[in-house]
Formats: sequence, structure tokens, C-alpha cells
Amino acid sequence: MFAMCADPKALEGLAWMLCYLTSGTHMLFYASFGTVLGLLAVTAPAALLLGFLGALAARSPVAPLRWIGRTYAAIVRGVPDVVFFLFVPIALDQGIEWLRSRVLCDPSVPVRQGNEFVVCAAAKMPLSTSPEWVHDLYGIALAVAAFAFVFGAFAANVLYGAMGAVPRAQLETAEAYGMTPRQIDRRILIPQMWTYALPGLSNLWMILIKATPLLFLLGVEDIVYWARELGGSKTTTYAYPHGDWRVWYFLALLVFYLGMTWISQRLIDRLAGRLSRGQATMAGEAMRKAGTTA
Repeated sequence: MFAMCADPKALEGLAWMLCYLTSGTHMLFYASFGTVLGLLAVTAPAALLLGFLGALAARSPVAPLRWIGRTYAAIVRGVPDVVFFLFVPIALDQGIEWLRSRVLCDPSVPVRQGNEFVVCAAAKMPLSTSPEWVHDLYGIALAVAAFAFVFGAFAANVLYGAMGAVPRAQLETAEAYGMTPRQIDRRILIPQMWTYALPGLSNLWMILIKATPLLFLLGVEDIVYWARELGGSKTTTYAYPHGDWRVWYFLALLVFYLGMTWISQRLIDRLAGRLSRGQATMAGEAMRKAGTTA
């Protein structure tokens, strides 16, 4: 990073620390924070969309859709999350490679050879000739799918309960005014449900933040991976030898996650205030009384 860092063995004191913290591996460590934030930015809306579709399916008058929605939520709730975090990427990866193998490989050759899953080189995802960033992006995409699948099921439960909490009288009034079921859902049910869903969704968001270290289990070089790699003891064979500094690196992660949850809680509180205004909820009633007594 700096010209003076060309010979680490000639450095000491603050100059050594400055060069150490701006080394190439540390740049990857800092970039991994962006990986975590990017995962959250993509996974949260994807999980919310899956949850919304799952909740609508669970309330559907069509029996097969209702069974699918309720089964999806029930299965994920009944199995440890880490199992799905490991199962979904493997299942997706092998499913994609199997489909590609039917087109790009000899379909007469089975992909299951004993206990091994084997496809030709052309069907591999990604290809062995692909650049490193493609491999990284593919791994992150599989991780996003796993996180969205798991948290989408929990979001489906939250949204299903929130839809049931909307006062039935409002829906009946809309029906009496001649609204169709689709209009009732779009204009009454869905706008109203967010007030009741926000507490549960905010808890899910906090859990999602705390679950991001599981990227380490999926082979993604995230902040936990680099904290362990950089914090471990380095001997004199390394350019920047040091002792066991893992406690400091993981302390930095602790501060990062605490900061994320603190900021999230402040934003959730503001959003809850906006959604509760004028609603027939305890928070909305408290705001109404505060407004009349002011």
C-alpha cells in the first residue's frame, strides 16, 4: 500500500502497524464486511418475498397451494437451520449441474456413480476455466438462496399471523361496499398487516444479522474466516509475524455486529412509529392519546 512497506522486516512501531493493517490480506478482510452487508441487502428482500408468497399460499382457498404454504413453513421450523444452510446450496448446485449434464454431456452416463456425484467438465458450475470472481459470486449466490429459503419460512409464519390479526370487521366492511377479494387484499389486508408483522419481522432481521457468520460454513471467505486467518499466530516466516491476536479481531466483529443491531433497532423504532400512526393497535392508541393530551 505504501512505499515504506516494501521491506516489512525493516519496520517497527506505528509504521509496522500501519503497513500491517493496509496489507493485501487486510484489504480482503475489509472487503468481506461488504460481502456481509451485500448478503443482508439481497437476502432480506428475497426472504420477505418468499415469506409473503408462503403466507398467501397458506391462506389460499386452493387446497394444494395451502398445503404447500403450510408444509414449507412447518418443515423449516422443525429442522435445525444449519441443516438447511448446508443442504440447500448442495442440492441447488447438484440440481443445476444435473440439468446441464443432460444437455452438455452424454445423457447415457449416470451422474450417480456409487456414492459420487460426477458430471462432465462442461456441466460444472462454475466452469474450471472461469475467473476467481465467478467462483466467489456463485458461492455467494448459493448462500443467498439458503438464507432466503430458511428465513422466508419464518417470515411466512409472521406474515400469516399478521394477516389473521387484521380486524375482521374491516374486511367485512370492504366486502359490504362491493370490493372483490383481490381488492380487499390489496387495499385493506396487505397495507394493514405490516403494523402487526413488524415486531416479528424485526426479530427475524436481528436473527438474520447474527446468522451471517454461517457464511463461513458455506465456504465463503467472510469476516469470520479472515478474522481467524489474520488473528492466528504468525511466525518469523511471515512478512508480518505476531502472536495470537484472534481476541482483537473477534472483538472488532463484536463491535461491528453490535453497531449493526443498534442502528437497525433505531430504524425499526422509527418505522414502527410511522406504521402505528392511526392504527387500532396499542402503539397507535398510545400515539393518539399523546396527541390529544398535548
